[in-house]
Amino acid sequence: MADHLDLHTVGDLLHHYPRRYAERGELTRLSDLPLDEHVTVVAQVADARVHTFNGGRGRRLEVTITDGSGRLQLVFFGKGVHKPRTELQPGTRAMFAGKVSVFNRKRQLAHPEYKTLGAESGAEAVEAFAHQLLPLYPACKQMESWQIQQAVDTVLGPAGHEETALAGLVDPLPESLREGRGLATLPEALRKIHRPRTKADIAMARDRLKWDEAFVLQVALARRRRADAQLPAVPRKPAPDGLLAAFDARLPFTLTEGQRRVSEEIFADLATEHPMHRLLQGEVGSGKTMVALRAMLGVVDAGGQAAMLAPTEVLAQQHHRSITEMMGELAEGGMLGGAEQGTKVVLLTGSMGAAARRQALLDLVTGEAGIVIGTHALIEDKVQFHDLGLVVVDEQHRFGVEQRDALRSKGKQPPHLLVMTATPIPRTVAMTVFGDLETSVLDQLPSGRSPIASHVVPAKDKPHFLARAWERVREEVAAGHQAYVVCPRIGDDIGDEGDGARGAARPSAEDEAEKRPPLAVVDVAEQLTKGPLRDLRVEVLHGRMPPEAKDEVMRRFAAGEVDVLVATTVIEVGVNVPNAAVMVIMDADRFGVSQLHQLRGRVGRGSAAGLCLLVTEMPEGSPARARLGAVAATLDGFELSRIDLEQRREGDVLGQAQSGVRSSLRVLAVIDDEEVIAAAREEATAVVAADPELAGYPELRTALDALLDKEREEFLDKG
Repeated sequence: MADHLDLHTVGDLLHHYPRRYAERGELTRLSDLPLDEHVTVVAQVADARVHTFNGGRGRRLEVTITDGSGRLQLVFFGKGVHKPRTELQPGTRAMFAGKVSVFNRKRQLAHPEYKTLGAESGAEAVEAFAHQLLPLYPACKQMESWQIQQAVDTVLGPAGHEETALAGLVDPLPESLREGRGLATLPEALRKIHRPRTKADIAMARDRLKWDEAFVLQVALARRRRADAQLPAVPRKPAPDGLLAAFDARLPFTLTEGQRRVSEEIFADLATEHPMHRLLQGEVGSGKTMVALRAMLGVVDAGGQAAMLAPTEVLAQQHHRSITEMMGELAEGGMLGGAEQGTKVVLLTGSMGAAARRQALLDLVTGEAGIVIGTHALIEDKVQFHDLGLVVVDEQHRFGVEQRDALRSKGKQPPHLLVMTATPIPRTVAMTVFGDLETSVLDQLPSGRSPIASHVVPAKDKPHFLARAWERVREEVAAGHQAYVVCPRIGDDIGDEGDGARGAARPSAEDEAEKRPPLAVVDVAEQLTKGPLRDLRVEVLHGRMPPEAKDEVMRRFAAGEVDVLVATTVIEVGVNVPNAAVMVIMDADRFGVSQLHQLRGRVGRGSAAGLCLLVTEMPEGSPARARLGAVAATLDGFELSRIDLEQRREGDVLGQAQSGVRSSLRVLAVIDDEEVIAAAREEATAVVAADPELAGYPELRTALDALLDKEREEFLDKG
């Protein structure tokens, strides 16, 4: 159990809750048995025989039963033969439960559960057996659900006496909270989740246990927020006529209402003596980079430096290019022709030449460079800052907490932190996963943005739709626009799924059925140049190319010298080419919902309307097609993030795994239990404000220690 299911103590076992509950099934007459359904029958044994096979090594027990309306065969194999052979003698009356199957054109039950009935057993006993709720536990090959149930039964003891076994449990909920919310006691909840008599028992138990998880987690986050608020930081107030004012004066457009509001929230945080911890959510193209740049300029104005951390070299280079273009001569501080209030904006990535790298490091340590944009190369020990005041992290989900922590430790005092994401996060997830960050949302697009039409292209069912997709690409190119074609794989080997940290989505059951490797950039580009796009200028872009080659392709695409860019998800984040109007995503079912939404945001960034075509070979009615239909139906990232989360589940909300494979949440569902989480956050904040050390709540402290084992404690500390 310890090795395979991570269950080490009796407490672990009791908190390993059933995934669902089965009923043995309605009481059925043998003449009416439905195929493939779980049934319970009451019948008498007419005949029982043991057959041998495999030269006497294998044994099979066949039992024929009758209830007067018909006959049915039961079969037992191997070691499962011994007990029924002695108990199911002809003439024995019993209840049998199992799933009806067909063998040799006869209906049968294989290895059914059964319970023999004495002469006095009446209809009530039969009814209770048929409708008893049977817990089914999350299990593995080495430890079946029924073995877990046996272990739980051993711990709980005989029915009706569970209170004794559960007496010493640590209850994390303060009594006043439990009573005020009308929640069950912990022993009662555990008894009802493992041994429910009715469905109402299960609901009551789950309500209580959800509160445990939500409350303890929110207390951990409330303490984290409180500790952060105690840290010192240098207030950074921009000079009234400094760099920021000069930048604003040269902007060719006005900021949106949302950009102004969020900027005010950020500048208010930067002016305090405690480090800002803010999450900036904004749809693809809502102008987050502009908001972050203004914050960085404000910090430079106040004598500090700002660092922007990007997840890929392509994105770091893109940010550097767009920021220096937006700033113009203000980005040439100390250089000939540079503005007098200007500052240097340097790029630092792993693949830079030694001389350029040396100069960038020198500009940082002397304070000559007020802004640095880079990849994780910024985190290396040899990178020293003159006075780091603000860290901006782009696309939070691509960065480990350790990396953020390493960069934050480079300030003389903890720098302010701004985390940006274009993956919209539902409010409940923001309250749990990012519960220690204040949240700002940019929800309006800058003027001049065009709507994006999205369509699913079922390549297998309707091949002419795919042919039409390539015609649409040609039409857009003829109209002076450009196109992206995105594939899940680069192409050298089948095992290589894309570029990004997430690559393509995990293969679904339908993918397994397909058994076809995902389409690759290299192959698709070749087919297009020889086929439907033969006289267009087609180039490829993927993460394995040398950085100079990637940058050169992106530069030429941005300059309009390339008509169609065939790429992996390397273009998913931050690439900005306003003239790109159409995107074709091959094998779209192999990407996650949020990822498709991110990719789609690369088109429609200029005056031309955007078009996104989701190509798939998945059959109609499959979950993959339903997912693509949802993406095509809405441009609302928050709505899509809900769908995405419902499919992936929450992952380990406190730990590094955000993939949904293993979760510290057992009964709490971040999407469905919004009310519980919001209420638990309020209660937790009040408890921590009144008693930060939790001196009056020893049981809650114990539960916190169990939740925040060493690894998670560190995770939160680095948050």
